[in-house]
Amino acid sequence: MTDAITSGLTLPRRGRWTGKMGSAHETRRLFPWLLIPTLWFFSVGVYGQSIPSVASEDQARSIEALVAPPRDSWPTNGGNIYNQRYSPLDEINRETVGDLGAVWRLHLEGSGVGQKYSGEAQPIVSDGVIYIVTGANDVFAIGIDSGQIHWRYNANLDPDISPICCGWTSRGVGLGNGKVYVGQLDGQLIALDQQTGKLAWSVQAARWEDGYSITSAPLYFDGLVITGFAGAEYGIRGRVSAFHAADGSPAWVFHTVPGPGEVGHDTWPQDNDVWRHGGASVWQTPAVDPELGLLYFSTGNPGPDFNGAVRAGDNLFSVSIVAIDVATGDYRWHFQQVHHDLWDYDSPSPVVLFDVEIDGVVRKALAEASKTGWVYILDRTNGEPLIGIEERPVPQEPRQATAATQPYPIGDAIVPQSIDIAPEGYTLVNGGRIFTPFWTEGVVAKPSPFGGINWPPPAYDPATATLYVCANDRTQFFNGGDRDFEIAPNGARYIGGTFASVPMPSTGIFAAVDMTNNRLVWRQQWADLCYSGSLATAGGLVFVGRNDGRLTALDSSNGRLLWEFQTGAGSNSGTSTFEHNGEQHLVSYSAGNLFAGSPRGDSVWLFSLSGTREPAQSPALAEQPPAPDRQADVNLGRQVFVEACGFCHGPNGDGGHGGPALNGLTDLDLGVASLIVTEGGADMPALGSSLTSAEIQDVAAYLVERLIVR
Repeated sequence: MTDAITSGLTLPRRGRWTGKMGSAHETRRLFPWLLIPTLWFFSVGVYGQSIPSVASEDQARSIEALVAPPRDSWPTNGGNIYNQRYSPLDEINRETVGDLGAVWRLHLEGSGVGQKYSGEAQPIVSDGVIYIVTGANDVFAIGIDSGQIHWRYNANLDPDISPICCGWTSRGVGLGNGKVYVGQLDGQLIALDQQTGKLAWSVQAARWEDGYSITSAPLYFDGLVITGFAGAEYGIRGRVSAFHAADGSPAWVFHTVPGPGEVGHDTWPQDNDVWRHGGASVWQTPAVDPELGLLYFSTGNPGPDFNGAVRAGDNLFSVSIVAIDVATGDYRWHFQQVHHDLWDYDSPSPVVLFDVEIDGVVRKALAEASKTGWVYILDRTNGEPLIGIEERPVPQEPRQATAATQPYPIGDAIVPQSIDIAPEGYTLVNGGRIFTPFWTEGVVAKPSPFGGINWPPPAYDPATATLYVCANDRTQFFNGGDRDFEIAPNGARYIGGTFASVPMPSTGIFAAVDMTNNRLVWRQQWADLCYSGSLATAGGLVFVGRNDGRLTALDSSNGRLLWEFQTGAGSNSGTSTFEHNGEQHLVSYSAGNLFAGSPRGDSVWLFSLSGTREPAQSPALAEQPPAPDRQADVNLGRQVFVEACGFCHGPNGDGGHGGPALNGLTDLDLGVASLIVTEGGADMPALGSSLTSAEIQDVAAYLVERLIVR
């Protein structure tokens, strides 16, 4: 799995157990000198030499600080390298949160404002400075005291970058060794001087022309910068790569689709090259256990998404939780959550690490909340289920080479996994249950690829062993399959079916799950989609954003709304908290989101109990200018369509991620088209608060004059 090969070093052979229960593999106990990070870590050079380095006491303290929940900073994407998104601060609590107010609001100079962009970045905080990256991949350093921009880095991305699955976005930056690390949509990994924002180094980590992009925040750990890559819908072979933080030189590469001779390659056909385009993206920042020396991440769907006919087998390591050696990238174990995935049931939400008492014994645990709607709880030392996961028979479709069984975690599903009543115009097959197979005629089922748990990261409260999860209940029409399906050219869409929604209401779900038994503590349904990261605190609060612009605080024991604040744009990124000058603060990025259909913006907000700034105006109440007195520009309308509509409906209107094909419509006039674009309908978000009147006029004209069949 690794491109770099260690030399001059003998590692213990790995023990292995194979059971259909996730097909986990485990390693023997590592040598003590590998278990103690203060003694030895290994850096593998680009040519394979293994260079030992002794960690200093400062490094050991630094690593210990990265494991502990943060207090005076928010140093990593997940708060700590366990990805817990938990703060031990409690000045802001259930009793005081009503006094929480804004200290300042800063606009990021219009960066990332536009329909194709999403604001999903978790703010990073260190030494009095906030670091944020926009959907345009521009980076800002902001003074906490001043609320002013210290420096700005402009990415200047090529506007013609095409293989971007789900909107132009970045989920954050990495920080370490005096640098700010950014993964870009064009496949570059860059390092900026933390003090000045000047470029320190850049590497072309992967080529966007080959379908790769980077949407996750890089992870800095022990001299390495580690990142995953997106692009499964564009025929990539997924991977996680590490680079030396000093100069960007390669350290190791782990391929999430194994090649010949590697563990798991036999789960792909041996008579074709589909494995070279097998997907298994890594959408999120990995977690690290320094004591075990292991890096953990979960993977996306196999490629092509909906066509299993050309990829018989379990298709490892797609839709899997994987553990590798953080220093070398060597494989340690895996657990596959969905065998031979046909439904785009990937696992884009971050893996979370924690220690928890189960049956009277404290266990080293790991949890991942997936699009299937389940939380998968494993022993992070070896990948074995901690609560129990049963392999159960599932319906078969031989043309799709379906897996005979699928893993069913014991516990509660967060979202519905079946359909009670057939949607109008559809016939239910197998009750619309999870894992219902399909062919070209299609079936409706739950969860949807846009339902379950998507990328929004959960938060874990170690005091109560509770995981707080943002999810959605949506219905999908699944269709695909083609035995003669050809491998797409590099960078071209490679789906093997269509992302087709069903015109039924969708709802958000926010839930608390007990990690000692995988049972729901409480769960609530929202009228809008849940599309925001979470933050848990020792003050008994959970902070989560809403699409309508509100940042909210919930009582962590029951989900009751205790506080809300209007930020002026979709609050779809995670909130960070820290202590500064003896006072607890929160920082939130409010910029909107493509798939949530939330209003766009460019604001960073700082909050504390002494804040007095007024909330922003609700974007729903913002006055729209009158219809322009001008002729519609169809060419500009196409540009608006590509940026605002193309991700859902396809760049040419032939179907995309969830939206129906539009190029076969026969009855649509300008008035109706404008109304639909403005007000939305069913699963389509209203764009009236995000597009100008002229843009609505232009895109409606494009729909009617260029896409409608007459």
